[in-house]
Amino acid sequence: MKKGFISALIIIFVTSFFFTGCAPENEHRVNLQGSAQGTYYNITYYDKQNRNFHPEVDSILHAFDKSVSLWVSTSIISRVNNDDSTVVLDSNFVGNFNYSQEVSKATNGAFDMTVGPLVEVWGFGFENRENVTQHIVDSLKQFVGYQKMKIVDGKVMKADPRMQIDFNGIAQGYSDDVVARYLESKGIHNYLIDIGGEVVGHGKKPDGPWLVGIEKPAPDADAPRTVKAIIKLENQSVATSGSYRKYYVKNGIKYSHTIDPATGYPVQHSLLSVSVLMKNTALADAYATAFMVMGYPKAREFVESHPEMEAFFIWSGKDGKFHNYATEGFKKVIVSEDK
Repeated sequence: MKKGFISALIIIFVTSFFFTGCAPENEHRVNLQGSAQGTYYNITYYDKQNRNFHPEVDSILHAFDKSVSLWVSTSIISRVNNDDSTVVLDSNFVGNFNYSQEVSKATNGAFDMTVGPLVEVWGFGFENRENVTQHIVDSLKQFVGYQKMKIVDGKVMKADPRMQIDFNGIAQGYSDDVVARYLESKGIHNYLIDIGGEVVGHGKKPDGPWLVGIEKPAPDADAPRTVKAIIKLENQSVATSGSYRKYYVKNGIKYSHTIDPATGYPVQHSLLSVSVLMKNTALADAYATAFMVMGYPKAREFVESHPEMEAFFIWSGKDGKFHNYATEGFKKVIVSEDK
């Protein structure tokens, strides 16, 4: 788990299926595995020169951690949160910041990189859970609000110096795009990048499209993982966010780890998971987080009014059964589904 305030953990495990087949003689399959951002990465690509970019990818992701990972005490984001006036922002920080602001504005604050204090007090951070009262929530909401923060002349300006930034709802997707740009710069155009369950697939495998599994919601947090649907990815990204594995029950009430920045309380709607399909992995990641705050009806309406994205929703009905809905564009990439 990543250290710091977490606005919406991406806890749905997106299983990547690598069907290698028989590669042409001039195409070599290369697989890279490792860890970054407190999670795993799994990258497969085809290269005529059979080059191994493991050291370079590790270096890229290490630099990324030094920029936007809260669990690195000397990272740029940690220094910004500690009001270090000497910190110099890099492109990774600025990119995550700008995309976060873009999604926050588009979703009226459903996605908010400043919501961390509320996540912490509800017990989904690293401190013990408190008996949360309305007074506590109100006292923390003064430190929440994406509108209260901006970058001016290379410096982060906060309405209150105690405000904190957390990119956990977008950073994994952003790092996918960073690695993808690197591979493209090396002339590699057939690859699948999976960092912590946020996935970008470009080109194809020798025997067909990249295939990725989306997890079926489980009845409880400890249930084994199963696949709900398998989709094909070709020059697209998919990011999944969900609530059914990280929650707690107190006095008979189920509290999701997803916190609504507007109310300061965990959401209590029936949406269990949402997978967002876009060209940009960072934006897909952030919108998946936002949709878990918005809930199914509002999120579906939003997606269907934005042609640049598609989505697959799974929710719990009043009948106690799982229900799902895929937008028309998402239906086109589903190759199999567990009914």
